Amino acid sequence: MLSTRWLPGPHVPGDTPLVVSETAFQLNRAIDLPRACWAGWQLSKLWPELEGAVALRLWVNPVRRRIGSVSVWREGTDLDRFVRLRAHVDIVRAYRGKGTLTTRTWESIGVPSG
Repeated sequence: MLSTRWLPGPHVPGDTPLVVSETAFQLNRAIDLPRACWAGWQLSKLWPELEGAVALRLWVNPVRRRIGSVSVWREGTDLDRFVRLRAHVDIVRAYRGKGTLTTRTWESIGVPSG
């Protein structure tokens, strides 16, 4: 598996719990993997300016045709705003039916490192 380093967002966390979102997308066909990776990478370029964004890590497992991310947010409304972001919606629509998406979200104290 390959992953980026943690990319910082514009929000500096305080002592309150943060919202963590983990997303994994299992592609049906290997031929779709390069474009899906590129789409995720392009979307990550918005990260430094997203309200409430704390940290982001992207990953890919080429052998298993899986890509995903772990994102950390100030609060759930910031994550919800991102999910509705036009660029994100466009990617979701483009890859609908091309694989299986799994997500999970939880609260955490502290920011990931490493």
